[in-house]
Amino acid sequence: MSALARSARPAGAAATAVFAGSVSLCNEDHIGSQELHWSHHGALAAFDACSVRRGFQVYKEVCATCHSVERLAFRNLVEYGAWSEAEVKAMAEEIEIVDGPNDEGEMFERPGKLSDPMPGPYANEEAARAANNGALPPDLSLIVKARHGGADYIFSLLSGYCDAPEGKVMLPGLYYNPYFAGGAIGMPAPLMDEQVEFPDGTPATVSQMAKDVAVFLSWAAEPEHDDRKKAGFRWLVALSLAAVVAGWTKRFRWSILKARKISYEF
Repeated sequence: MSALARSARPAGAAATAVFAGSVSLCNEDHIGSQELHWSHHGALAAFDACSVRRGFQVYKEVCATCHSVERLAFRNLVEYGAWSEAEVKAMAEEIEIVDGPNDEGEMFERPGKLSDPMPGPYANEEAARAANNGALPPDLSLIVKARHGGADYIFSLLSGYCDAPEGKVMLPGLYYNPYFAGGAIGMPAPLMDEQVEFPDGTPATVSQMAKDVAVFLSWAAEPEHDDRKKAGFRWLVALSLAAVVAGWTKRFRWSILKARKISYEF
């Protein structure tokens, strides 16, 4: 998915576009992403675990050929709970990790462990650029936070490929996407209908895969999302109870002492 390789740099004067009641920033050379009202947006809303799991499958089978998620470790999948520990251990052990040095001072290969980060597709930046005509596919760990529009932008970009309008000149090796700055992007459309097969039977349409991988990348950018909201709710409940107890104490206990009159007789 080297489509995300270039940062979205505005070209021209900024304008405002309105889509279905939502407002997005856009420019004269591309349109803004539509606000999609994701199910995990909200004070007490959590990620859809099934969507996160499907999104990881899309990433693993499609996006991982070019992009890494180096800030995500195998143990994060277990901690989230959408995968069993046995499943994740089996995934990790399929990867050969270069480790060392050993007692002889030599590097060696070993099966992956839960503590290992997700491996990237390239050994280093130079290898990544050489395989992508000089472009560096960005790491997707924080891509949702790094792009204006977040998950909306990811979904719109992945599902927004179309034929270039009349008069739009496309250079060789570039593809038209109205959601990308400049409209010309170096990554061909990465998703096609039925490209993957979801174990739960969900139809693998382009829009479904784009939605699921956007949810997965949102979770990857903030794995503690659900726990943070759960902890915040607990704190609010605890502080509310503490406020009630403090108010009762002030009204029925402390007020008696505060209103008491002390006089001295000589």
